[in-house]
Amino acid sequence: MRMAKVGILLDREETEKQWKKGENVFDRYLEEILDHVRLPYKKIDSIEELDSFDLLIVACCPNTEAAQTKILDYVENGGTVISYGDLHCLKERLGFSSHSIPAIGYAELSSFLNQSTSLRYLHADPWVYFGDQLEIQQFGALLEGNGDALLQIKYGKGTIERWAVSIPQTIVGLQQGTAPITEDGVPAPDGSANLDEEILKADDGFMLDWDLDRTVTETGMPYFPHPYADLWREALIEHLVKCALDKNLTLPFIDYWPAGVEHVALISHDSDLNVDESAQITLDTLKEEGVQSTWCMIVPGYNPSIYNQIKADGHELALHYNALESDNGIWSENAFHAQLTWLQQTVGIEQVTSNKNHYTRFEGWGEFFTWCEKYGIQADQSRGPSKRGNIGFLFGTCQPYFPIAWADEKNRMYNVLEIGFLTQDLNHNTLADATVIEPFLEGVKRVNGVAHFLFHQIHIYQQPPVREAIIQLIRMARQQGFSFWTSKQINDWERARRQVKIIDVSEENGVVLNENSIDDKLVILMPVTEEGAQTVKRFGLNCKMVSVTNHLLKEA
Repeated sequence: MRMAKVGILLDREETEKQWKKGENVFDRYLEEILDHVRLPYKKIDSIEELDSFDLLIVACCPNTEAAQTKILDYVENGGTVISYGDLHCLKERLGFSSHSIPAIGYAELSSFLNQSTSLRYLHADPWVYFGDQLEIQQFGALLEGNGDALLQIKYGKGTIERWAVSIPQTIVGLQQGTAPITEDGVPAPDGSANLDEEILKADDGFMLDWDLDRTVTETGMPYFPHPYADLWREALIEHLVKCALDKNLTLPFIDYWPAGVEHVALISHDSDLNVDESAQITLDTLKEEGVQSTWCMIVPGYNPSIYNQIKADGHELALHYNALESDNGIWSENAFHAQLTWLQQTVGIEQVTSNKNHYTRFEGWGEFFTWCEKYGIQADQSRGPSKRGNIGFLFGTCQPYFPIAWADEKNRMYNVLEIGFLTQDLNHNTLADATVIEPFLEGVKRVNGVAHFLFHQIHIYQQPPVREAIIQLIRMARQQGFSFWTSKQINDWERARRQVKIIDVSEENGVVLNENSIDDKLVILMPVTEEGAQTVKRFGLNCKMVSVTNHLLKEA
């Protein structure tokens, strides 16, 4: 099969207009969604560039008669247009009106996609047809308001595939919130998560429902079980590829992890209180289990001899930026830079790759990420739960991802890889017990992300059940096929694979890549229409593992 040509229309003039008005264009996050799977596409910044594409994702276009005509001509001649909650410019012209429903709800997609869970959305605009000329098929359902999740509109020789849900906007909102963090979040009604403590932190901006989105383990531990943002990613990709397959075309992509790595887990530590004995017992425990982890260091740190052991055992040294006022921390660029400089000088390393904010402190939207960019921090781990009652997939994701900026920075992607965590210090006498390990590992395997668990060294030292929990986690994860990586390893791999571009499908049923240094480690998958002995399942799709049959020289 030929490789489908996919275009994403983000009209330059229209996006500039919206940014000048202070409005976000979160549909730009489509680039991050497709970049993460290395699915080939081309960004288009003008309505005049449509005709060479098999599939056109209309992310942002002007509401003009000329734009309407251009899009409809493209569809009439056999093109496929895909939209996520938009195409308002065509609504009346095609004979539709909007169907008013609650802003937040759940979409049932199991009737046409590989999604067994109803997915929480944060914005939707379903359409209702009041004409009688077009052939329309409805797919899925919005459970609040009885709208259709997807409309397939036949027009001439082509189709318009219009999602009611603003999928990119929903993913951004789940991962990063819907507004800058300026005040406390709403606490759990059962008292298990007191977010209203006058400390600004990442989980103040979470967008899940305490009642509808939590469940409990057999011992009564509450947790958020569904990686909604990752499942929306998978729904988007599955639908996009199926649109290509319907045209007898394919869209190859790259698996998340290298050949021979089934699943990835990460253990990180925060050195609160900096007790040398706590570091030693943690080092001993990890050596006994044969695991390397990421050590986030807070001022004033350990005895220098401890750092030598950490490095000798292959662990990663990272920053634990302290902006908690009760611990003499300050939220400022100068404080961040000073603490990073302290770590570099104290442990004797020039490049610090990773950071996690003490107490998950966070303010605003993106200023913290700009500090990381400026001073060379490539990976952050600050987006995780600070309370017993909000553990799990609090931000809807376990994927490593690049966050998006606000409208004042034109919704660019920050050059900081976010690797959030699921929970901390299992079996601690005030936190969750180890019964959450199994569902967390299963949830991560479902979307093949990162199973990131945080354990403070001081709790491993002072509370033996916490040490037992980390050992239980390691052994259970290994039994289920997890490999333990450090934050730096995850960051380095993700950045390396994002340098790889799929250029085309070769005549030998392989793929053509740009020249790169890791193609021998890549698992490249080509979706096909039928299941066979040599196919594997990804995103609900039948895929063949294919080889690299040619390279193109690096682009100048």
